[in-house]
Amino acid sequence: MTIFQRIIAREIPADILHEDDRCLVFRDINPQAPVHLLIVPKPLIPRVGEANPEDEALLGHLLLTAGKVATELGINSTTEGFRLVINNGRSGGEAVPHLHIHLLAGRPLAWPPG
Repeated sequence: MTIFQRIIAREIPADILHEDDRCLVFRDINPQAPVHLLIVPKPLIPRVGEANPEDEALLGHLLLTAGKVATELGINSTTEGFRLVINNGRSGGEAVPHLHIHLLAGRPLAWPPG
């Protein structure tokens, strides 16, 4: 069981900002920006590279949820803005084998990321 499954099951506490029947949004415990949220689907998809066509609606829901939460936090504007990151595989920075989207904001974010 991944740490995210344990958070979804409420076995591990988290600072939850949003929950619906398909996903959970909570603050990262090791933030890399003033705002660092994780958007996690409730069904286990190990990584985006293993998603199936049946996951299409859920993947779209995750992105729409990111925009909704960003709007609620007041960072969904061209002057503020945010970055979404999905890591896939060890070299891609994946630390937890459960697909999740990082929402980063609250400071200028350099490009390319390192």
